Amino acid sequence: MASTSTKLIVTGGSPLHGSVRTSGMKNAALPILFACLLNTETCVIRNLPRVTDIDCSLHILETAGAEIRWIDKDTVSINAAGARYGLSDPSDVQRLRGSLYLMGAELGRFGHSKIARPGGCNFAPRPIDQHKKAFTSMGAVIMEGQDFIWADSQNPKEPLEGGYVSFDIQSVGATANAILAATLAKGYSEIENAAKEPHIVDLANFLNACGAEIRGAGTSTIKIRGVERLHGCTYEIIPDMIEAGTLLVMAAGAGGDVTVTNVIPQHLKTVTAKLIEAGMQIEDLGDALRIRSDGNVAPAVVKAAPYPNFPTDMQPQFAALLSVCNGESVIEDNVFTSRFQYVEALNRMGASIQYDSDHGRALITGVKYLTGAKVTATDLRAAAALVIAALIAKGESEITGIDKLKRGYEDIVEKLSGLGAVIREIPE
Repeated sequence: MASTSTKLIVTGGSPLHGSVRTSGMKNAALPILFACLLNTETCVIRNLPRVTDIDCSLHILETAGAEIRWIDKDTVSINAAGARYGLSDPSDVQRLRGSLYLMGAELGRFGHSKIARPGGCNFAPRPIDQHKKAFTSMGAVIMEGQDFIWADSQNPKEPLEGGYVSFDIQSVGATANAILAATLAKGYSEIENAAKEPHIVDLANFLNACGAEIRGAGTSTIKIRGVERLHGCTYEIIPDMIEAGTLLVMAAGAGGDVTVTNVIPQHLKTVTAKLIEAGMQIEDLGDALRIRSDGNVAPAVVKAAPYPNFPTDMQPQFAALLSVCNGESVIEDNVFTSRFQYVEALNRMGASIQYDSDHGRALITGVKYLTGAKVTATDLRAAAALVIAALIAKGESEITGIDKLKRGYEDIVEKLSGLGAVIREIPE
């Protein structure tokens, strides 16, 4: 699965105009793909984004014994009847955090799981204690080694038992894993302090379409009655609210008039509210959002917190936008307090940002303009922030670490070029 390392060359200063379509949500697709392991019949998943995290997840499923067949560019057929547990390639699992969903799926179907320690973006400590809490609440025994994690049901010949899970914090990953483990468990499960994100709802909707009995997804309490088996279905992934939000912020910073299609505006209410606070004009078109910007940015205060609050996955992008605000702005992150590794790169482009590590916030003094520079992306959303800064900046920017951008943004160079951005991808 190796690929040639590339970089982006971006010349800033060109307003963006036109229409651009949002792809399917990566963060919804990942748990749904692994949920297919719970099923012995064929599932057809539509509106899949063609990003590296998805390709890696499908490869993990394939090595586990699932049959994968692409039907068209964004539709895949998955039959996991012949799948087995413990076969995943450690190098694949270590490439993405979402591979942790393999544990809930294997444990739910087979009563056993063995996976390498998951990888992914390293922008903050991301312990798995809440995942383990969910599994042990259903009677599983967890063992951790330096390189691997094992999980087994207490009775190897019986499925997991339903259980009561009360999370200490709202965790999207742990909530999804609890759902995966409980779907085929024996009896009733209840998840308290569950994450409410749209991708949790999408996972529950998919499983229910396969015959699961899950109620309450999107609220703090999810109730699951285990079923003996699932059946196949055809399911379409929801639009990616983070990609849509990123495209809106790109248009806000570069200036222009852009319509982002294939969106669910309700998912983006906190993002569009902050864009309006920053001086942008936003029009809700039902299944699309139109943004108009003259490039002037008003200051704003952004506080990232669990959904339905402002998403942590959008705060780096807003830092890039607010770096040229007319005044002073503050960004706080109550989800990942250390998610500010992008600050150094933005400051290299002329931003004036101070990171307050004690309080998990960035203090931004707006500058008149950014200047193109050579910068390196440290993680997925930081990469998006650097592209935004490069679109705003005077002159040419060179962005390396683009493999991180490709983990979550499909055809981003083509999409931005179609809007009038001066951007190209070349080998490093």
